[in-house]
Amino acid sequence: MKLKSIFIVGLLLTQVGLANAKTPTPSKFPYSIIHKAEVYWVIGSDTSKVPPKNWFNLDVKKDNIRGVSTEKVYETLLKGKKSTTVIVAVIDSGIDIEHPDLKKHIWVNPKEKPGNGKDDDKNGYVDDINGWDFIGGKDGKDVDADTYEVTREMIRLEKKFADKDPEKLSKKEKKEYEYYVKVKKSYDKQYFEASRGFSVMKQIWTAYQTVQKNLDKKEITEEDLDKIKSDDQSVVQATQLLKRAIKLFGIPLNQIEDAYKQYESMFKYGVNKDFNPRTIVGDDYEKLDEKGYGNNEVQGPDADHGTHVAGIIGADRTNDVGIKGVADNVKIMVLRAVPNGDERDKDIANAIRYAVDNGARVINMSFGKSFSPNKKYVDKAVKYAQKKGVLLIHAAGNDGSNLDENDNFPNKNFKDSKKFAKNWIEVGASSWGDEKNFVGGFSNYGKTTVDVFAPGVAINSTIPDDKYTEHDGTSMAAPVVSGVAAMLMSYFPNLSAEEVKDIILKSSIKYTDKEINKPGSRNGQTIKFGELSVTGGIVNAYEAVKMAQSMKGNK
Repeated sequence: MKLKSIFIVGLLLTQVGLANAKTPTPSKFPYSIIHKAEVYWVIGSDTSKVPPKNWFNLDVKKDNIRGVSTEKVYETLLKGKKSTTVIVAVIDSGIDIEHPDLKKHIWVNPKEKPGNGKDDDKNGYVDDINGWDFIGGKDGKDVDADTYEVTREMIRLEKKFADKDPEKLSKKEKKEYEYYVKVKKSYDKQYFEASRGFSVMKQIWTAYQTVQKNLDKKEITEEDLDKIKSDDQSVVQATQLLKRAIKLFGIPLNQIEDAYKQYESMFKYGVNKDFNPRTIVGDDYEKLDEKGYGNNEVQGPDADHGTHVAGIIGADRTNDVGIKGVADNVKIMVLRAVPNGDERDKDIANAIRYAVDNGARVINMSFGKSFSPNKKYVDKAVKYAQKKGVLLIHAAGNDGSNLDENDNFPNKNFKDSKKFAKNWIEVGASSWGDEKNFVGGFSNYGKTTVDVFAPGVAINSTIPDDKYTEHDGTSMAAPVVSGVAAMLMSYFPNLSAEEVKDIILKSSIKYTDKEINKPGSRNGQTIKFGELSVTGGIVNAYEAVKMAQSMKGNK
């Protein structure tokens, strides 16, 4: 699922007094284990200071903020230099290709004739002008919400083991039964949190609507709550409920509706075993290497996440509106494969293959999940990309979790093998604040699994309908790195994918021994930054270009 941080309502269930039954404190409080959702607020974050809107492009020395020095490198080392266009594939929820800050940087398939209903380039996809929608149907309909992978696995395994006596299973069956037990435990936990969270947020959203009606205002502020005087007990109780929620958790009132809708989606779709939208696609789901399923409509019903990611990579740097992306000479190939729910291995693998076969040099993947039943098929696609010299950049996820100890898919480690992808960069989210806000408190990390960090907090970028907004998440950090990778390939076209990876990691600015906030910590714990990733560094475009220039033949 799309990787952005989300607040947790676990303690809300008991401390705000909204639930009848006691709810255990989530193990990863204050960050949700449901790591694949929209951002609303991050508990414990420092909101007393606001970073510049373009902070991720700024320089630590010149601007005194830990961006990746994009502006500095264009003003100095790359000034007047020639570049070649690099295609960056964005596998995501879809992209608003008409956004004024993206329109001129959207990839157009040069071998395909628009609207003639033919597969002109014989690549297996009809009228794939700007990319492909792997979760759409031939009739033009699109999958919006989907279940979580743990739900799909639960359905599959329940049929096999729900009524079986584990003592009577064969050795082979016992191994799969152990996996079933793991899946069931995870599903039960996610179902509980989704159902309780939905129940709580429904009450909060109902309270908000009650106050809205009383004040006859669309948006309510904390000051409004203090001024309310009413003899209507429903209004009084609603006001008290909102005040308690604000006091305990700092819930932004203007995001309550979105929060409610997110939990509603989790409960009604994500963990719902009776929900199956795959019939919309109409493919043979068991045929993993199937070509041509889906459609060519690349925006889809909810392109917020993908459009935001695309803007970070390549928003127009030559106009005077909106934002400036990291890379200045890119074409964004749009591959829609990520629903509001968990993406499916089949779609991700086939999207990777499409990107490779159609000229992408970088693939951005800002999504992830806890189970991957067809990982070997995804691994084959990753190996194919590696063979063809394509760099894969993946967001580490937003559990505040150590990936050395917990699964997050897809990943660079090949299943049933000690080998791993050499064309893969796993990215955590850094922040702009002091030691207490050095990294995103939601960010996953791992001394051996996460390669490097990049800006991923309060990142301003493009969203549909010509708009802009800020989002948090490793989803935002990954495209920063994709932008830097595209920049290197654009100005130094002879560099291989593995060389670009090597440069990005080695040139990252090291903060190895700096004591900083530990992601996912509930008690303000600290940790040395070097323990969070392989490099102990934050990506820096200026240092990367300087290193590339120092290499033979790149002057």
